[in-house]
Amino acid sequence: GIHLAPKETLNIPVLFVPHAMKMYKAEVVVHVRKENGENWSYEFSAGSNKDLNRNVFLAENGEIEGILWRYPVHGIPEAPQQKLVVVRCRARQRVEQRVEMLLMGVVPDATAVTDARNSGMVDGDNSANTQEVKVTDGFSAAAEFLYELQYQSNEIRSQLESLVGMHLVQKEWDTESGIVTLIFNVVFAPNKPMRNKATLMIQWTAGGAWKFPVQFIATEPEVDDVINIEAVGLNKESIVGFKLTSQTR
Repeated sequence: GIHLAPKETLNIPVLFVPHAMKMYKAEVVVHVRKENGENWSYEFSAGSNKDLNRNVFLAENGEIEGILWRYPVHGIPEAPQQKLVVVRCRARQRVEQRVEMLLMGVVPDATAVTDARNSGMVDGDNSANTQEVKVTDGFSAAAEFLYELQYQSNEIRSQLESLVGMHLVQKEWDTESGIVTLIFNVVFAPNKPMRNKATLMIQWTAGGAWKFPVQFIATEPEVDDVINIEAVGLNKESIVGFKLTSQTR
């Protein structure tokens, strides 16, 4: 019963309160009628747009009595930002370390577990409450969990992308506690001192999302060499030559 003037804007609030880490789907439907109760005249044919036919209400005389606008809504719960992970290395060196990520609240319903087992996406092991989780790099809809390293800007991406490697090496799913443990092998090989942040984004294909901030710190490199200049006498110049080689063009 909301009346709208011509070209007036209507804001429709949508509240999302998820109870589990999974995607929720809904549809907001707006039904419009003329205020004076009259209909719109329109001739339907066999080639009429099917979506148009689905989104109108027809009166007995074939005129349009009401028009529908349908807005699909996908609610994806996102866990609070997790504790900062710090990866530290001296410039011009290489560090390799294991980083453990805990995903809380991953409790699938019975249907989801059955579907996953039937599809081969989840493989059981010797433990009754632990399941192997298939995880892939990048964003592909074929996996249970997906991960990607995101950067705050293109400038940070250009500085870090070629210096950082991250690969999943171990994973398990405790279905009783709803905790998925993912262990990543992180390689950091900086070529100069820096301090930059990135975000490890992990998505569950059922809808949940977790963000883990990761800070990469490259400290000052070791001293390359010591240059000794021996004086040849008072008020006389002493010269020592040494070479510097650029690693880039």
